[in-house]
Amino acid sequence: MKDVIEVEVAVVGGGPTGLMLACELALAGIRVTVFERRAEPVRQSRALTLHPRSLEVLALRGLAPRFLERGRPIPTGHFAMLDTRLDFSVLDTSFPFTLYLPQLDTEQLLEARARELGVDVRRGHEVEALRQDSEGVSLEGTAAGAAFRCEARYVVGADGARSRVRQLAGIRFVGTDTTLTAMLGDVVLGEPPATPAHSVNNARGGVMLVPLGPSLHRVVIFDPARARVPLQEAVTLEELKQSSVNIAGTDFGMREPRWLSRFGNETRLAERYRVERVLLAGDAAHIHFPAGGQGLNVGLQDAMNLGWKLAGVLRGHAPATLLDSYHQERAPVGEALLRNTEAQTALMPHDASVMALRDLLSDLLKSPALNRPLADRLAGFDGAYPALDLPAPPHEGEPLKALTGRRLPDLALTLRDGSVRRLYSLLHDGKWLWLRLREGGRTPEWGRWTHVVEARRLEEREELVPVGDMLIRPDGHVGWAWAPPSRARAGMA
Repeated sequence: MKDVIEVEVAVVGGGPTGLMLACELALAGIRVTVFERRAEPVRQSRALTLHPRSLEVLALRGLAPRFLERGRPIPTGHFAMLDTRLDFSVLDTSFPFTLYLPQLDTEQLLEARARELGVDVRRGHEVEALRQDSEGVSLEGTAAGAAFRCEARYVVGADGARSRVRQLAGIRFVGTDTTLTAMLGDVVLGEPPATPAHSVNNARGGVMLVPLGPSLHRVVIFDPARARVPLQEAVTLEELKQSSVNIAGTDFGMREPRWLSRFGNETRLAERYRVERVLLAGDAAHIHFPAGGQGLNVGLQDAMNLGWKLAGVLRGHAPATLLDSYHQERAPVGEALLRNTEAQTALMPHDASVMALRDLLSDLLKSPALNRPLADRLAGFDGAYPALDLPAPPHEGEPLKALTGRRLPDLALTLRDGSVRRLYSLLHDGKWLWLRLREGGRTPEWGRWTHVVEARRLEEREELVPVGDMLIRPDGHVGWAWAPPSRARAGMA
């Protein structure tokens, strides 16, 4: 007899994206089970950094201190390993840096949080079949040689680039195959470079070295002479050393490899992020050359966007059509991710003409006016979401449309009693926040899903001066903002 598991949401894939989503759902009281095909956690860390927006996402739920305690802040990022780095220190955020934190640690922390919230994490469970109808989704698979079945109202595929959920749901994965490959190795260096993070780029290729611990380094090599080697061909230590010598003039004393891997530039985007009751997130929805360390971060942000929407629909606080906005909001982010990683791939160190272009772009990035927009993009701060179909505030006023959909940093708020709170501390429970900055007004009928806070003023910012009421989404973006009639008449709207 099959083991039958009944849940509200089944998340397939126990990596950072799946675990983050499970945390969001469990926070709202949703019964969720995570199915991960691997029996044990992966010991290697493909990703090594959390970007500023990902840190904000964690801070929105009060989790950032756990990650900051383990990680190391670095005030810059990189675009295509150009010599001029991106300056994150000037960004409008409480986290003006990228946090150096191996993926292994990120997964450990998210799984610990998921279990705190009562998430059922099942390892060694491989999903093999999927069937959905208007009432829910049935999954079937095997675990330790035994069959299991899961009945869920919704299923989310967070099961990576070769997503079984995506395939079973019939969602096309549109894009291009691998045309070039690069190598990485986690190795001990007998002759490490003097600088903690070291890179060499020239017409013979690029080498980047990052410390992983007291003796271990991550070595990433793009060698044009080896760029056509198939993904399936195993990397050897000798190959890694020889390419390093050819490019950098030394192999840095590489020895004792812990992990060797080859990766490519296959680039694809899911045609749809949702088919009825099946949704996709993270690498299941988008894959690309891992340039700029963006993949894990975009996956975490997918999970944040989807979690509160799915919880709202399941709890009857929002119409099912709210789930349509998940694709509408996140697919363009996925498209932009693919475009910028393809641009970075084209700029990888190669021949003299590419090196000339790299030198030109490095010089241009010395200008803050050019560096800042690119830093915003990689940090996850570019652009705003389109307006959602939301109830208007229950009073007269004028909409401040320029604020709709914008991400808010962790602003300081002065409450009516004179105390000061940070904005994100009011969003830890995953509910909407109605910020009331004017006297009077009444709580809307949909207030069951909304935390109402009366404040005297917001942190002084020109664009926020006219605000009388602001509805803030659980992900920290503005749902709507309104100016009282008196301010609108004064020309402040």
